[in-house]
Amino acid sequence: MYKPLADEIRPESLEDVVGQRHILGPDGLLRRIVESEQIPNMIFYGPSGTGKTTVARIIAQKTNRSLRKLNATTAGIADIKRIIDELDTFLTPGGVLLYLDEIQYFNKKQQQSLLEFIEDGRITLIASTTENPYFCVFNAILSRSTVFEFKPVTPEDAEKAVKRAVDLLNERRDKPLAIEEGVTRRIASACGGDVRKALNAVELLFHTARDTVTLSDARDVTQRSAMRYDRDGDEHFDCLSALMKSLRGSDPDAAVHYLGRLLEAGDLIGASRRILCSASEDIGLAYPQAVPIVKACVDSALQLGLPEARLPLAEACIVLATAPKSNTACMAIDRALGDIRAGKGRGFPRELQNVHADGTGFEREQGYLYPHDFPHRWVKQQYLPDDLKDARYYEYGDNKTEQAAKKYWDEIKK
Repeated sequence: MYKPLADEIRPESLEDVVGQRHILGPDGLLRRIVESEQIPNMIFYGPSGTGKTTVARIIAQKTNRSLRKLNATTAGIADIKRIIDELDTFLTPGGVLLYLDEIQYFNKKQQQSLLEFIEDGRITLIASTTENPYFCVFNAILSRSTVFEFKPVTPEDAEKAVKRAVDLLNERRDKPLAIEEGVTRRIASACGGDVRKALNAVELLFHTARDTVTLSDARDVTQRSAMRYDRDGDEHFDCLSALMKSLRGSDPDAAVHYLGRLLEAGDLIGASRRILCSASEDIGLAYPQAVPIVKACVDSALQLGLPEARLPLAEACIVLATAPKSNTACMAIDRALGDIRAGKGRGFPRELQNVHADGTGFEREQGYLYPHDFPHRWVKQQYLPDDLKDARYYEYGDNKTEQAAKKYWDEIKK
């Protein structure tokens, strides 16, 4: 019976697990928990192919509890009840260690069906998820569990697993295959931190090679495999956040990189929205022309579609990343909204009300002063409501454009 290579060479000890040194290193907390053999309820969170299932199996081997495995994509309440029925029987004398994969697919009722047994210790839960557990796992489960984050495996660590796979496959052959220089490094660096993906690539290359595993074949197998992206998951929001922060941080190289990742995943709309937002939020009044420039670039991109859309969007990113920055408009509107939400700002100054109010019993006439009738098109009068008449929301930025405006109005209003 065929067994995938990734499953066949799955590590049997923590020493053989690649990556995750932050929790599995000599002083890592998860390693110390495993060595103590006092296993709490845990949630493993991280991308696929980073060792979550492997570590759960190793933990199961080190405990005297009976291992039961469920995958939430296919399991239901009936499967949970079957495990519960085994409790306190000769089938599970030391209790059950339940490994629940993809827990995010269990609804609230399914997750809560485990609570009683997790609480009294008859079931020890180890759940894994590729999605943020604070969004997809219910609080009652979270409060009884310790969350460990599994990070994408570095190319250096992934290459160790790739070389181990190459050695194993060559041992089984009458005539071992030659491996061109750079093949293992290419597979490890192109797997996107997913060891399973790297091992699948090794297996495919060995099945199709004649005498030599070539670097050219390795490139063909891995040319798009490094891409990690989930339109509704953390990768999506992390990439959008990284794009926005790179624009704000004036790093055109990083901005173009994250734009490329979004476009490679086909997320034209998400990229366009963030770029449009940055023009007003981060560049703002330091370079007001950025808004029409970026709007034109985004409109062009949406009309062109991919792959040509990359051109105007790259132009927009570089314009924003290299432009002077100001968030004074953003801060001004947020301060104003803060007062409004606090219940401040009642009514309107009489001078600003619509003329329909004149002659309807008001104590005084409107008295509005038309600025264009005065020198420099300005006259002093109250515009904010009475309870906010001294409020200051906008503070001039220290950039050239806003300082020029400040100098102009300081001279007039003195």
